[in-house]
Order: sequence, then structure tokens, then C-alpha cells
Amino acid sequence: MSLRDCEGWCTEGAKILELCQKGDALLAEEIAKVYKDKKTTKGIGHPTTISPSSYVTPYTPMSTDAEEAGAELKAGEVVKIQLGAQIDGFGTIICDSVVVGAADEESVTTRQADLLLATYYANELLLRLMIPPGTVSSGAEGDKPATAEKAPTQTRIIQLLEKVVKSYDCNLVENTTSWQFERNEIEGTKKIILAPSEGNRGDGVPALSEVWGVEMGVSLGSGKIKTLEKRATLHRRTTTTYQLKRSTSRAILSEIVSKFKTFPFSLRQLEDERASKVGIVECVRSGVVRQYEVVGDKDNEPVARVLSTVGE
Repeated sequence: MSLRDCEGWCTEGAKILELCQKGDALLAEEIAKVYKDKKTTKGIGHPTTISPSSYVTPYTPMSTDAEEAGAELKAGEVVKIQLGAQIDGFGTIICDSVVVGAADEESVTTRQADLLLATYYANELLLRLMIPPGTVSSGAEGDKPATAEKAPTQTRIIQLLEKVVKSYDCNLVENTTSWQFERNEIEGTKKIILAPSEGNRGDGVPALSEVWGVEMGVSLGSGKIKTLEKRATLHRRTTTTYQLKRSTSRAILSEIVSKFKTFPFSLRQLEDERASKVGIVECVRSGVVRQYEVVGDKDNEPVARVLSTVGE
């Protein structure tokens, strides 16, 4: 399976909900083909999400919300497709951005091209800046490792990336975060935050034998973000323990642990969507489940995102 399979489905008038459901079905089909022994756990590591033009975070509507279930893709908008799989607790998540209805380069406007190019080159630079010093040859001196070189600070990383995106008259999306991936944990002990808001900061630099989810977010606007008035449907089990009081909450949590472990899931993936809306409230309030709010560009400008899972 390739992310290109999903990109080809993103046409004008396509319903976002149906695309998400179709993507999940394809994920499940492909996952079933590998590691068929009963000892190896495997499954969807991130549900298929389709985020419209100005949306920053993954978006996955529910069939029981009539208005959102009917949401369609519009010609010319930049949409973000994100999905992932996990095998034996090791997750891989990817995201890419496409222009709906753009059959060739001539179909893309100048500013759309600026946005996509800024995102691509900034992402390429970030991936290179994350390579631990001393793990690649120095070029002119053959294979001699650059052992004296220090990893760039997060401040320096942000400065370099800002130069790239600003050359296209774009801005980094506020609080774009790359996380260290660990077994059964996609938000590990280390993180890099681009364009951090006040009070936020990254912690740590990549090292050998680590796996990271590397994210790049770029906006045609200021890059500032806002919480949208949309139902939060993307969630993830935390390590917090709490004795839930409602039977519906306990039933929902049991289903979450059984199906998704600690990986992200959509409420639409649960057996009873309507019951999940009720049961998830106490789960989130008690901290046993994390809720991912739907966030968009503050200026309602188009946003492009790329997310790659890489091993150092």
C-alpha cells in the first residue's frame, strides 16, 4: 500500500467520511497480509484522516453527525492525508498534502506551488538536521566521521527552517511537533517543536537507534493557530489509571484498549458511534484518554503538512 492510493481518491465532491472509511479498510487489508502468527499484535496505528485546506490537525468526521458526514472536498483546496499502522507496538505514521483536482503542474496556482515547495524543502532540511553528527561521512575527507560536530540546537533548527519557508513568503505552523516514537508510544520522551507558542519548548535531540515521527507544517498565512468549533473525534489511550464510574465509559475504554492499545483512533471506529460520544466524555475528563482538538489556521489560510516516520 502507498499513500498515493489515497491521494488518487481525493477528487472534487468526494465525501471526507467515505474517504476515511475507505482508507481504513485498505489499511486493514494490507496489515492482514503480514505477520500472520497469533503472537504478533498488529493493527491500525493511526486512522485515515483527511484535513481540508486551512485545517492543521488530522480530521475524521463521524457518520452520526449529519453535517460533517456530508462534508465534501472542494476543487483547488490543499488537503492533508494522514494514516498509519503498527506491528508489535511499533508504529509508523505518514502524512502528505495534495491539491484537489490538480491533474498536472499547470493546475496548481503560484501560491499553492509556493506552499508545497516550502513544505517540501523545509521538510528535507529538517530530516538532514536530525541526523546525529558523526553518522555520515564528511565528504572531502572520505569516510572520516565528523565526531567533533555537535547536533544543532532546536533554536538553530527553527532559524534555518524559517529562512526556507520565508523565501516562499510562507510561515511555519505554530507548535508543529516531531516526537520520538517508542514501543506503544508515539509521543515519547523527546520532541522538537517548531514555531513554539509561549510556554512550549522542545526537549532533546535525535540519537542513533531512535525512531521519530518527523512533522513539517507550513502556512500561507501567519502560521498562528486556533481551535475550531468541530467535535473532537480523534483520541488516544494514556497510561493514566482511573476507576470510571459510568458503565458506558467502562465499556468504551475496554473496547479502546482491546482494539487500539495506546495508538490514536477515531470515535467512528468504535462499535456504537452514538454511545461512544457519551462514554468518551468521562474517559477524557479523568485523563485515561487524550482528546485531540481540531485545530486550524488562525487566518483561514491554506496549510500543508508532511509527516514521516524515520529511524536514526
